[in-house]
Parts: sequence; C-alpha cells; structure tokens
Amino acid sequence: MKIYTGTGDRGKTSLFSGERVLKSDRRIEAYGDVDELNSVLGALIAALTPEAQHIAEALKQTQSDLFQLCAILAVSPDSPALDALEKISASRITRLEQAIDEIEAKLPVLSGFILPGGHSTAAWAHTCRAVCRRAERHVIRIADEYSQGDAAEQFQRAVVYLNRLSDYLFVLARYCNQLQGISDTLWRQ
Repeated sequence: MKIYTGTGDRGKTSLFSGERVLKSDRRIEAYGDVDELNSVLGALIAALTPEAQHIAEALKQTQSDLFQLCAILAVSPDSPALDALEKISASRITRLEQAIDEIEAKLPVLSGFILPGGHSTAAWAHTCRAVCRRAERHVIRIADEYSQGDAAEQFQRAVVYLNRLSDYLFVLARYCNQLQGISDTLWRQ
C-alpha cells in the first residue's frame, strides 16, 4: 500500500466517519494538535534517562489515550460511528490525577512561577504541556458547539482529560529536573 493517495491534494480530507472536510476544519486542527502532542510525547519518551524510565509506561498509555481522542475528534458528532468508538472514561482522568498527586508528593512546594527548561527531559515535558494547552483550546471550540447528547459528553470529557494532562506534564517536567538534580528556575520579574 502506498502512503500517498493524492485524495488530499485539493485541500480536503476524510473524517473517520466518512465525511470529506477541508483540512482547515476545526476538527482537523484539533486532532492535528493532539497528534502533534502525541509526537512530542514520543520525543520525551525517547529522551528519558535511565533514572526516568519508570515514567515511560505511563506516557505510552497516554499516547494510546490520545489516539482514542483523535478518533473521537475525527467523527461528526451526529454520526453513528461515534457509538462504535471507545469512550474517554472518567478512570483515565482519575489515573492522571493520581499520577499528579504521587509526583507532587515527591517535589518541593512551588513558591512561584517557573521557567520551562532544565534537563532536556523537563524541556520536552514543558513542550508537551504547551502543545497540550493548544490542543485543549481547540477542543474547547468544538465542545462549545455541542450542548447535549453523547458527543457533548465526550467532547467535554476530552477537555477535562487534556486539562488534567497538561497539569500532569507540568509536574512531570519538575520531576524530570529533580531526577537529574536540577532545581526549578523561578521566574524573576
């Protein structure tokens, strides 16, 4: 099978539910951001040091969650294809909250804003966080269009998931620095 088909040469692509839409469609933009987040998570995983390898499995599960989120975003909300997709469960959000709590318990109390950076793994985690926030903003635009039904619930849960994921990536960045013996750099005005 060839990777190129030529079907998108006129600026349109197919949604998972079959409809053809412009590549500039809000849904394409949103799942493109989620796809970018998945890619930079892959870069973070590749950069993990031996001291941080225990983080890799959680990040790979997150990558799987993001593939599921892309599938939801690639379906028209009124399409029956949405019913066939695995939903973003509350347990996925709870898993992120538990991971945040576990990591925060190992970190010094934060006394101000910190600058992104430090060790390369922390820098990648901060990059992931920033991309996650952008994806969240784009998913919110879509979620605001749907006020009822299963689609509305799934889009709202996607917003919560991305919000929690960005929090996780923030504490993960701090934890990556801590594992390397690097202190947070406080922002000074």
